[in-house]
Amino acid sequence: MSNLFYIKSFIFLSQLTLIESFFIFSKLHGGDTLEEFVQALADLDEAKTVDLTKKRVDSGEDPFTILEDVRKATDIIGKRFEEGRYFVSDLIMAGEILKQVMEILRPLLGEKKAESKGKVVIGSVEGDVHDIGKNIVIALLEAEGFEVVDIGVDQPPEAFVEAANQHNPDVVGLSGLLTEAIESMKRTVEALRKAGYKGKIIIGGGRTSEEAKEYTGADDWADDAAVGVRKIKALVGVE
Repeated sequence: MSNLFYIKSFIFLSQLTLIESFFIFSKLHGGDTLEEFVQALADLDEAKTVDLTKKRVDSGEDPFTILEDVRKATDIIGKRFEEGRYFVSDLIMAGEILKQVMEILRPLLGEKKAESKGKVVIGSVEGDVHDIGKNIVIALLEAEGFEVVDIGVDQPPEAFVEAANQHNPDVVGLSGLLTEAIESMKRTVEALRKAGYKGKIIIGGGRTSEEAKEYTGADDWADDAAVGVRKIKALVGVE
């Protein structure tokens, strides 16, 4: 290939996110099913995502590895939304695709335990309609034996307070993909504490961090579904 081709390719890739550039570069050099999967989900290609999920499961791949790739795709989707390249309808579409992926993976994540390890109320905070990460966490928690109450997406602080009062959970989980979700999380934590909720609160999503935990007043945080489940187990004192 000519030097001009590589120069043009470099300019094009420099305009994309690091993750997107990696997967496009991999495709130019014969990317494998893993890379195709992340790109298909990030591009909201429903048929291809479902087909690749089935192929990976049939090949005996660890379902938790597939979930990690879902997280990578979610990062790309969130970035595109914040850049104005994706819209609310695209986030909803991503959630619908994930439901199909989880239907395939859920039987492989373990049987739901008969004895509950605890109760978790979880939802996406106000201003955030993303539910991919939330739904993964729910599936993993149920497989671990937790009772989970999902209050949905774009929920104001009052909805979390109402759910906490009604269900008396051990943990309340606040989910959000977008940077703006951190402010909603802070308001929700404040509302829960003001209402007298004494349980644990964990925030989760791609933009959460130790700093975000301190800022919001939550008890813990996680930017990965599997890590989030481990931390919830630790918060309630179960193995």
